[in-house]
Amino acid sequence: MSASAAPRRKLADRDGTLAWLFLMPSVIYILALVAVPFVLAVGFAVSDVTAGDPSYDFVGLRNFDRIFDDPVFWRSLGNTFIFTIISMVLIVVLGKVLANILIADFKGKWLVRFLVLLPWTTPVTLGAIAWLWMLDSIFSPIDWLLRQVGLLGAPGALFGAGSNMYWLGEPELAMGSVIAVHVWRLTPLSAVIVMAGLVAIPRDLDEAARVDGAGWWRRMFEVTIPMTLPVIAVAALFGAIFTFTDMAVVDVLTNGGPNNATQVLTSWAFFRGIDGGDVGQGAAVALFLFPLLLAAAIAILRAVRKMEVR
Repeated sequence: MSASAAPRRKLADRDGTLAWLFLMPSVIYILALVAVPFVLAVGFAVSDVTAGDPSYDFVGLRNFDRIFDDPVFWRSLGNTFIFTIISMVLIVVLGKVLANILIADFKGKWLVRFLVLLPWTTPVTLGAIAWLWMLDSIFSPIDWLLRQVGLLGAPGALFGAGSNMYWLGEPELAMGSVIAVHVWRLTPLSAVIVMAGLVAIPRDLDEAARVDGAGWWRRMFEVTIPMTLPVIAVAALFGAIFTFTDMAVVDVLTNGGPNNATQVLTSWAFFRGIDGGDVGQGAAVALFLFPLLLAAAIAILRAVRKMEVR
C-alpha cells in the first residue's frame, strides 16, 4: 500500500468535507445567478439609475412612491394574481389527469409520452411564436376551424357576432389566451412530477381497495390523491414559481396589451427598466415578486410538511 493512498482514503472518508465539495458548485451557482442579482436589484431600487445616466445616486423610497401612484402597476399586480392562480389550478388538475393517462398500459404509450413532453422541451419563445400565428386576428387556423364547424360567423352560431374572434385583441380573450398557452407549456412538467408520485404508490394499497369493492372514483379520492398530495403540492410550487417569473409568453403574444390587459409584474418591470430605461423603477417593480414568491413557497412547503406528518 503506497503512502499517497492513505491521505486520499482519509479525504474520501470525511463526509463533511465531501458534502461541502459536492455542494460548492450549487452554492456558487446560487450566489452568482440569484444572490448577486438580488442585491443589485435592491441597490438599483433605491437609486435614480437610468439607461441615459448610469451614475448612482441614493433616492430612498422615491421609486416605490412613484410605483404606488402608477395605475398600470396595480393592474399588473392584479393580473399577476389572476394569471398565477388560474394557471396553477389548471396546471395541477390537468397534470394529474395527464399523469393518470401516462401511467396506463396501452399501445404506443412511449410515443404519447414523447408528444406530451414536447411542449415543455420546446423553447418557450418558439412555442409562443407558433401560438402567435395560431391566434392571429386574420389568419388564425382556430377561427377557420370554428367557422367550418359552424360555431363562428354563421347566423345562430355560438360566436356569431363577428367573422373573427380576435384572440389577442380583446382584453378578456387575450388574458385567456395567455393563460391557455402558459398552461399548455407547463402541464407536461406537472404531469411528470405527479407521475413519479403515482408510480411510487404501493400496489398493495390499490389491490386491497379493489378487494374491498372500491370503484375507480373511490380509489382515486381515498387512495391515489391522498398518497400523492405532497407530490401535487411540489408540482403546484414549481407552477407558481414558473408562472410568477414568466414574461416570455406575455411578451411574445400580447406585449402586455391590449391596453395593459395582460400586463404582469415581470413584463412591467422589464418594460419600465429595460425598454423604458428607468432601471431604478424597473428594479423596484421586480422586487415585489420576492415577497409574493416567498409567501407562496412557505405556504406550500408548510402544507407539504403537514401532509407528511399525517
